[in-house]
Amino acid sequence: MKSKLVPLLLVFGVMLTACSPAADEPVTLQNHAGEEVNVPGEKPVLFFFITTYT
Repeated sequence: MKSKLVPLLLVFGVMLTACSPAADEPVTLQNHAGEEVNVPGEKPVLFFFITTYT
């Protein structure tokens, strides 16, 4: 069951990514230091989210 679910989720993810509209304006996010970071909308971007629990 698990071996059939993983490829299905990957295909679904690729389809969602391919069908999403391109962003004309950059997206502004805030980093851990409180600084604003602009992410361009013309190119694909890979985000890394690292969380810590104390």
